[in-house]
Amino acid sequence: MQLYLDSVDFTEIEAAFEYGFISGLTTTPTFMHRHGITDIDGAIVKLSGMVPELQVEALGDSPDEIVAEAERILALPLEREPVFKVPISIDGVRACNRLVSKGHRVNVHLIYTLNQAYMAMEAGASFVCPLAGRLQDQGHDAITLYEQCVDVIDRYGYDAKVMFSSVRYVEHVRQAMLAGVHVCTAPYSIIRKLCDNSLTALGTAQFREHTALMTTRVGALISAENPTCSENETLSAAMVKMTESRLGTVTLVGNDGDVLGVFTDGDLRRRLQADGKAILDKSISEIGYSKNPVTVEIQSLLDEAVRLFEKHHVDSIVVVKNNKPVGMLDIQDLVRQGILGQEHL
Repeated sequence: MQLYLDSVDFTEIEAAFEYGFISGLTTTPTFMHRHGITDIDGAIVKLSGMVPELQVEALGDSPDEIVAEAERILALPLEREPVFKVPISIDGVRACNRLVSKGHRVNVHLIYTLNQAYMAMEAGASFVCPLAGRLQDQGHDAITLYEQCVDVIDRYGYDAKVMFSSVRYVEHVRQAMLAGVHVCTAPYSIIRKLCDNSLTALGTAQFREHTALMTTRVGALISAENPTCSENETLSAAMVKMTESRLGTVTLVGNDGDVLGVFTDGDLRRRLQADGKAILDKSISEIGYSKNPVTVEIQSLLDEAVRLFEKHHVDSIVVVKNNKPVGMLDIQDLVRQGILGQEHL
């Protein structure tokens, strides 16, 4: 089944045909009116150079007028000859037959019955185009009509394609394929959704997460901030460094620069609640801190860091190089980068 775009929006037309496999473009005077196009001929000329196949309306109140309108369009400086769209009627099928005899292709559309489709096939139409959405709006079984049209073409050997149009939902495209139609023309908003599926999105996110965990080093995500204190510095000094770094933890280091422990904003709140602001001028060693903190080497893979988060139930890990602190890794860093989902928090 070929896929066509139903539009006159030049921006979305360019975007859709960048896909590389959209076979053609269908237009209507209604679309042009909605988009405020006043130079219809100029739009047709421009579109003829943008798409591999263009279908445009040829309107008239008689076969002569329809054919004359088609010939007028053909006189424009087109880059390729369009397919002419003609509404079904006795005058329409007569004009279709005359245009076909001149070597032109015609899409007979606005079809609502099998008899109308049959007349279009007999007239030599290249495309027979019932309107699914409009039929269903009035309570008719549009899908059966498409199946009947396909069956008639196969049974009698008509040289025509059934086009599924008036697409309102993604489900219409699935129904078009199952009905066996040859062409489906759909709005860009529908075409963009045809690959969407929540399970696919979930699986893709998992693949990306696991790839990042197995290929990205901890050092790629650590903050440039690396607040450290000696255990002899005051609680006030630790608070200032937490505030300036916007991190909820300072790393305690010894005289040799090795990690001794961590002091967190949680520790701070608990001590203030227990002992009051009098402790602000006390040293961190007097107040106490968490010794033997969770650490990870800067060259470790993120997978190892995630295992540490899960094992120890912490929100941040001290990143070290040869036991010297070089930064902090917060689980939020992985969430912000899209490496972990919110369920890991």
